[in-house]
Amino acid sequence: MDTSIFEELGLTNSEIKVYLALLSLGSSTAGKILEKSNLQNSVLHRALNSLIERGLINFIIEGKRKEYTATDPESFLEFIDEKKKRFEKLLPQLKEQQKQVESNNATVYKGIKGIKEIYNILINSKAKEYNTFGGGKRVTFDIMGELWWRSFHTKRIANKIVSRQIFDDSIKEFGKELNKKSLTHIKFLSQDFEQLTETVICGDQVAIIIFTENSYGLLIKDKAVVEGYKKYFELLWKKART
Repeated sequence: MDTSIFEELGLTNSEIKVYLALLSLGSSTAGKILEKSNLQNSVLHRALNSLIERGLINFIIEGKRKEYTATDPESFLEFIDEKKKRFEKLLPQLKEQQKQVESNNATVYKGIKGIKEIYNILINSKAKEYNTFGGGKRVTFDIMGELWWRSFHTKRIANKIVSRQIFDDSIKEFGKELNKKSLTHIKFLSQDFEQLTETVICGDQVAIIIFTENSYGLLIKDKAVVEGYKKYFELLWKKART
């Protein structure tokens, strides 16, 4: 059994062993749990007390001994829900701290996962328009993959963000197909425009994404920078052909 989810929920290794031992034993004394879990006595009792505090096990006293019982595994859903509620109370403070940090204007994201995060931030930003230039055949087909781009633009359209994009001729067929979708407008420049860098202007943010061996991206939130890239994009848009 993969028990890593218990660790992600904040349980220690000893707490996991005790809870699983109790599930298989049913109502049991500490001695039986000790034998089943192979823990030291002091470690066992710390785990028992902690699990009781978390509401994940219960006990009754019969004579001079305690009988422990694991709660229904569905109680973990309540445990998760409680953690969610506590986090939601903290969330406004975290968002406020994030706003203060955002005054630094730029954030670097590393690796393909980081780059995908940039794109997700942009299309979930409630911007009205998504404008790009750069990239090319290697970026589209080899690095990110055509299927990923299709899924990405499906999400963008679902978020009702209009796109204007400038492709080079190396991905002309893909661009023509994408151009048939709603809220999508694509123009082309010659294949000489192909590059391993894509620039995205979306709302009040600009992303400069470098698709090299160690790919990374820079997400910038700076009004002057955004306006500068918007002007450059409009010049390219006028030059590009349908």
